[in-house]
Amino acid sequence: MKVVLSYSGGLDTSTILVLLKKKYNADVITVTVDVGQEDDMKNVEERAYELGASKHYTIDAKKNFVQEYIFKAIKANALYEGKYPLGTALARPLIAKKVAEIAMEENADAVAHGCTSKGNDQVRFDTTLRAYLKPNVKILAPVRELRLTRNTDMKILSDYGYEIPESHKKFSIDENLWTRSIEGGELDDPVREPDESAFAWTLSPEEAPDIPAYVSVEFEDGLPVEVNGEKKDPVEMIKYLNSLLGSHGFGRIDLIESRVVGLKSREVYEAPAALALIEAHQDLERMVLTPRELRFKRTIDEMWSDLVYQGLWIDPLRTHIEKAIDSMSKFTSGVVKLKVFKGNLSVIGRNSPFSLYSRETIDYNTGWYPSDEEARGFITIHSMYALTSSKIRKAL
Repeated sequence: MKVVLSYSGGLDTSTILVLLKKKYNADVITVTVDVGQEDDMKNVEERAYELGASKHYTIDAKKNFVQEYIFKAIKANALYEGKYPLGTALARPLIAKKVAEIAMEENADAVAHGCTSKGNDQVRFDTTLRAYLKPNVKILAPVRELRLTRNTDMKILSDYGYEIPESHKKFSIDENLWTRSIEGGELDDPVREPDESAFAWTLSPEEAPDIPAYVSVEFEDGLPVEVNGEKKDPVEMIKYLNSLLGSHGFGRIDLIESRVVGLKSREVYEAPAALALIEAHQDLERMVLTPRELRFKRTIDEMWSDLVYQGLWIDPLRTHIEKAIDSMSKFTSGVVKLKVFKGNLSVIGRNSPFSLYSRETIDYNTGWYPSDEEARGFITIHSMYALTSSKIRKAL
């Protein structure tokens, strides 16, 4: 049996590789998709061969990830349940698609992944793989099928004589350009404050510099194109913002999250660039969109985020929503100024050629001013429904 394994080099997929080779005598081809995780890809490849892979692919998908996934998330102000920027959820359909392409190229009998039966990623992988694989190609989920745990993973690797990296022992880590996810271990206690050892992208606010950082972001058609007046490659822009803002203690998220599978989980993330760019984008939208456009966009932004989180990237509704978002994004151009200090980020200024804000109109000392008669008429009409229902219902 020839199996293509989506291989991260982590504890679960390393265990799966060993089991497929040792227990099932499979010919295993490993695929690692680089979406910006800070792993040494050469070391990941060497580890795959050490554990028994017959062939290994490393696919650089960082640019693809930004342009086809992250940019859509920025336009949609994608924050699941108002907080999580969907880093893992965005990366999974891209990874699954690339793995499926290799499986077709290699004429594989099966594709394997390291998702558990308690997690969201099983939905994201299985759904996307089914969309791209031929019907005769099986989808294997050994962690789910064999009910593997982190403890059993470590025992299996140890029993077969393989060294367990120290980084695998404390937390379950998943990272890409957009977010770094930390879960498991001591974090399963929702009351316990995360230890500083959990974090890699951000300083604690207490240790952050005593001088604030100022950042200006220019948007064109809803997408960031310049930082501090300098055009940057999209991948490098995100890396730069992660480094700069994280060094000032900004970008940590700690929430109780509603998983797809019906469980609440404690999730900790680092996402400096994601949170800053979405905050800036939302601020610019408030300047250029009408109130009704904003209300409508909040609704479809939430729908888009839910679809992505729930593993339904292939759902046609996503593309329909994106057409509406793209239409409104034509006016989301301008510059937003940010200030970050000791873990706090604030928008301190903005401007746009499509701004609906008029200083001449809003100024109390100059310009247009409604007359008393105009104001009274507006208030009467505006409040008529509320006043009428209040009077009638008080009588009941």
